[in-house]
Amino acid sequence: MNSVAPSRSTDLRSLCVAVLGGGRSSEREVSLKSAKGIARALRGELVAGRALPKSVLEVELALDGRWVVEGEALSVARALERLAGVDVFFLGLHGGEGEDGTIQGLLTATGALHTGSGVRASALCMDKLATRGIAQSVGVRVAPGLCFGAAEWKNDSAQWLARVEDLSRDGWVLKPRFGGSSVATTVTRDRAALVPGIEAVLATGDDVLVEARIGGVETSCGVLGNSDEEPRALMPIEIRPAKGEWFDYAEKYSADGAHELCPPQSVGAQSIERIRESAAKVYRRAGCDGYARIDFFVPLRDGVELEPVMLEVNTLPGFTERSLLPQEALHEGVDYTALCVKIVELALRRGKASR
Repeated sequence: MNSVAPSRSTDLRSLCVAVLGGGRSSEREVSLKSAKGIARALRGELVAGRALPKSVLEVELALDGRWVVEGEALSVARALERLAGVDVFFLGLHGGEGEDGTIQGLLTATGALHTGSGVRASALCMDKLATRGIAQSVGVRVAPGLCFGAAEWKNDSAQWLARVEDLSRDGWVLKPRFGGSSVATTVTRDRAALVPGIEAVLATGDDVLVEARIGGVETSCGVLGNSDEEPRALMPIEIRPAKGEWFDYAEKYSADGAHELCPPQSVGAQSIERIRESAAKVYRRAGCDGYARIDFFVPLRDGVELEPVMLEVNTLPGFTERSLLPQEALHEGVDYTALCVKIVELALRRGKASR
């Protein structure tokens, strides 16, 4: 395959940016919304008077694996040939091959620049089990947990169920090891829900990661920056589910979903600073680039805030205007358009540094 990388300019106004959305993961519909918002922002449809890219293309990754470029469905190889003049690929993808390093590896192999983290950090952070190890290596707390696959469950489900039950007295979180957007995730205090929850995850073809349920205040912290510079942890955002007990798919994406408060209102300044410090540590150790969002719980015991517990790292988090990271950036004076531009600039800086 020929390289698609054009001769690169660092002048934003001379660039062609292609925004990729869709894909084949369970987060496809959210990705399409993210990509549409990013493209509108980079075209200047949201805020006028900004230095913006010369041209912005929208590319949909279809369910059949083809890329839809200017209305035409093409094989990946043909699509990359058509997109040979693109300076930066803005990844509006979430989950699956869009976030696990697959697309990142493809673009890197052709010499193309893309936004966000590279192959290694993308693959690492997509693996929630591996990410737990990263957090622990830099002194960031994680919940007690265990992980197993379909073959292990089939061979001795009674033994695994006993281990799950022994993990916690206050409830459990069962989720896919590699999945996202809370798809196939169960949060429960009911032992009777454990087997159905485990089997729901295994039915997706993924391993099941079980963690002890941590009560307290749910938060998320966005981070900006490249791996060769000091990352900037944004003001965390507090998540209060509107109807359910946890931040599930409906709470994340429905119009009447969770209340999101930036800065957090239910934790103090010390916990907020600890979240930001922890987010930056995990981001650096994982080797993330561009941006990511790292989720935490702040446990409460008799009204006392304990050390934050990291839940997971999202290297390509939701990116609609309503999404968490854009809300955090806006709190610090960076509107949605400026945030999109910043992420393109970070990709350009990473490309320049790697030459």
